[in-house]
Amino acid sequence: MKTYQSTHPWITFSLDLGRAPAKLWILLGEARSKCDHLVSIPLKPKVSNRLHQIYLAKGVQATTAIEGNTLTEEQVIQHLKGELRLPPSKEYLAREVDNIIKACNTITEEILGSAIENVGVVSESELCRYNREVLEGLDNEDHVVPGHVRESLEVTVGPYRGAPAADCRYLLQRLCGWLNEWDIGVGDDLGVVPVIIKAVLAHLYLAWIHPFADGNGRTARLLEFKILVAGGVPTVAAHLLSNHYNQTRSRYVRELSRASRTSDGVISFLLYAVQGFVDQLVEQIRFILAQQHMIAWKDLVHETFGASRSTTKKRQRDLALAIARNGEPVPYDRVTSLTTDLALAYGKRTRATLQRDLKMLRVLGLIVLEKEGYRAKFESMFAFLPRRREEYLNRYLMGLDSLERP
Repeated sequence: MKTYQSTHPWITFSLDLGRAPAKLWILLGEARSKCDHLVSIPLKPKVSNRLHQIYLAKGVQATTAIEGNTLTEEQVIQHLKGELRLPPSKEYLAREVDNIIKACNTITEEILGSAIENVGVVSESELCRYNREVLEGLDNEDHVVPGHVRESLEVTVGPYRGAPAADCRYLLQRLCGWLNEWDIGVGDDLGVVPVIIKAVLAHLYLAWIHPFADGNGRTARLLEFKILVAGGVPTVAAHLLSNHYNQTRSRYVRELSRASRTSDGVISFLLYAVQGFVDQLVEQIRFILAQQHMIAWKDLVHETFGASRSTTKKRQRDLALAIARNGEPVPYDRVTSLTTDLALAYGKRTRATLQRDLKMLRVLGLIVLEKEGYRAKFESMFAFLPRRREEYLNRYLMGLDSLERP
């Protein structure tokens, strides 16, 4: 009998989905639908690149923040652009971020660039490589050997004690074998549903085993990312679970603890993770739809003014587009400063010209005047959407309005 069987009896390499509530299956179905939706929406190259950059930054910042890294999402985006400057005492923070970025990019390239069918296979050597990568170039304690499975060192994380060191290599091999023979026994043609369950449980079990002296959490989240990408989850969505764990960090820790202490703990962790995944997918799709609506709005504005070469119509068109891009109502005295072109166009004209242009845009139904200022009348496009009860339509529109305009 292995020692872990008495110290960690919850490590069983089994899953009883017969106890899963209906809500879990509904959420998994929604996750599948939204993943399929996500890959079917065409985007302009600039918007697509921006989307990937934003969600890479979110995922990377999240997985390092859980471990104590203090760089913000905005700073990670700056770092991706090569614009972040840190003092020497904080350079290690950027190094931690670089390690995760490099690892995620390597995983993505290996999977998407491979014609091999079994790209989802997990091996002990691969997990050791992930651990080396996340710890590369960082100052570690003397007993930490990156990528080395514990053989004698016992580790604790808060109140949780990792599996006995003598069993770690055996448990890691069992975990890889279990994941590689994955079969949840609920039928075929489920899309990414089994993949999501497998990824979350891989994360959970690696956290339970804690096979390395350090970097276990980051390694677990990389494994989760790899399984999601290999299983067909869009790359931009494969970062969302890490982001969810970080945004709900205190509950993440509680659910990890509960999973090993209660009979329904694994199902509870699955439900927590999948609910967050779906919530993040909803936000991501809203972001994409906001970009789509902006493209449709630009088309509407251009159609309204036609192909006329009139200086007046060009000025009014540019004004309508600039107000829309601002995203928030624009006070009258700020309208002409929205862009350099507008400042030049109105610089030699009287206030009466601006007032006439604003009035014309209101007559055309392109802008409205509110207490805070002028805003684009986006709702004119939504009149052509399929009919829906007003309260649900308003909730949908509010979700779009809360996102920045491209």
